[in-house]
Amino acid sequence: MTAAVFFGCAFIAFGPALALYIFTIATDPLRIIFLIVGAFFWLISLLLSSLVWFVARAITDNRDGPIEKYLLIFGVLASVLIQEMFRFAYYRLLKKANEGLKTINPDEPAPSMRLLAYVSGLGFGIMSGVFSFVNTLSDSLGPGTVGIHGDSPYFFLNSAFMTQVIILLHMFWGIIFFDGCEKKNWYLLLAVILTHLLVSALTFLNPQYEISLVSAYMIMVLTGIWAFFVAGGSRRSLKRYLLCQDKNFLLYSQRSR
Repeated sequence: MTAAVFFGCAFIAFGPALALYIFTIATDPLRIIFLIVGAFFWLISLLLSSLVWFVARAITDNRDGPIEKYLLIFGVLASVLIQEMFRFAYYRLLKKANEGLKTINPDEPAPSMRLLAYVSGLGFGIMSGVFSFVNTLSDSLGPGTVGIHGDSPYFFLNSAFMTQVIILLHMFWGIIFFDGCEKKNWYLLLAVILTHLLVSALTFLNPQYEISLVSAYMIMVLTGIWAFFVAGGSRRSLKRYLLCQDKNFLLYSQRSR
């Protein structure tokens, strides 16, 4: 049973990301490099967030009680802001790299910023999912039984679905964030930060999974629709794609803005 839980939760959490990687990224070495660099940027943001948390805990002398709640809120706020700062830093790096590629190979079309936003967002999401779920996933192999002392037996399943949400949301946030940077529309960046904070704050409602998980999925669906139209999609293009009438769906398009 533990092996079934392990593989089931692993495929729930990372199945969509793995499919996206195989069909849209693995065939292009340049995209793989950009994805790995994006994952590395998220790792740096995690390191900095950990440092901030360590300093905050040291200042408060590791006290428990009411201050622990405020520390958690501060930690979530700091982590989200640091992640988005590094997303912006990666955007600037990709912008420079894209300009350099155009200079070196003027005859070779450089990847569009929309495509780079998708790849970098997926890199952020995969690394975020790995670090947030890998320890929980390893615990699913046992020993022990979840819920034997009255806790929710759906802990692993909920964690897997929440990890899936975070991975996909990072991809959507990357598309919206990069578009805001390109158009200098700072309201889009603010919207990404606020939705990121909201989804992170929903985890405070656990173990009321029916509220936190359903709310997170609603935000993911709305953000995904928003990212689709921000990336240049339309009702017509979506209809043509679903009917297999359009072979050049926008995520595969190499055309620049």
